[in-house]
Amino acid sequence: MASNLIPVTVLTGFLGAGKTTLLNRILTEHHGRRIAVIENEFGPEGIDNELLVQDADEQIVEMNNGCICCTVRGDLARILKELASRRALGAIDFERVIIETTGMANPGPVTQTFFMDDAVAENFLLDGVITVVDAKHADETLSAQPEAQNQVGFADRILLSKVDLVSPAQQDALRERLMRMNPRAPIKPVHFGEVDIGEVLDIRGFNLNAILDIDPRFLDASAADAAPANGAGHEHGHGHEHEHDHEHEHEHDRGRDHPHDDAIRAFVYRAERPFDALQLEEFLSAIVQVYGADLLRYKGILWIEGSERRVVFQGVHMLMASDLGRPWEPDEARSSKMVFIGRNLPQDTIEKGLQHCLAR
Repeated sequence: MASNLIPVTVLTGFLGAGKTTLLNRILTEHHGRRIAVIENEFGPEGIDNELLVQDADEQIVEMNNGCICCTVRGDLARILKELASRRALGAIDFERVIIETTGMANPGPVTQTFFMDDAVAENFLLDGVITVVDAKHADETLSAQPEAQNQVGFADRILLSKVDLVSPAQQDALRERLMRMNPRAPIKPVHFGEVDIGEVLDIRGFNLNAILDIDPRFLDASAADAAPANGAGHEHGHGHEHEHDHEHEHEHDRGRDHPHDDAIRAFVYRAERPFDALQLEEFLSAIVQVYGADLLRYKGILWIEGSERRVVFQGVHMLMASDLGRPWEPDEARSSKMVFIGRNLPQDTIEKGLQHCLAR
């Protein structure tokens, strides 16, 4: 992570999930980290009144453990730039930021701030999205509230609260549901906000190169992925993976094994031939224009014809970026793998379009 940029964690979760309990712990415990917490939740679930000065104007308050707490009643980019300016002048001192979104919020606009505003990008680096899920009420909330599904779809980490109020079988069923919606986010139980702060910081959720350096199999769908692809009639290989990792896509499973037909789902596309760079760029741009509002997170490793280095790409809604990864090793099998997480995405259309972008 670039040392001159301030890492930012986005903390989200539906109303009552327990994210404010976690924030209160961060603001009061002596963990030795100087954190600026931007809090924009008002009403009964907000940060304790003793910790926040509640005035008509925005406040930046320093806690006794070195943390800084901000309330936001306006533009997030503006408050971030104000914090960076005060830090540069030596008026306040912090080493990272945690942003709490409102319980009803889609995290998308918050994450987009770090890609759209140059002044924000010059000072801050988005590290990851942490979503707190209430195990007791999750099934009802996910079924009734599209925002809750968005929060799961955006997550780089999922923290399960109130697990003591559900049976092991209920917890297992919820884990399965969450994994179908977002198979790339590790799920961890958390009791009354008691979580090692290292579990939610420096996770590099938006630095795909860094993740792949640590875990080269990060984009693999499952252990089944290690099995050789069924070569006959599966030149690009993604159909084989879906058989193992996305059984919920098939009609015979829908409504029988998985009673929750969630709009947010993930699918993986794989290709064992290189992409034509121009065709792929044009197709992805078109897909983002048409389906950007429903594309939550998408990322991947690409084998581009004529390039000796892998290309890593990722996007949030309509904002997409790519970067050069490490060189392909001489004896390394080259391939592409792309993960899409979104709401009612036309999987077949996207797969056929990507297939058409492969070099002839």
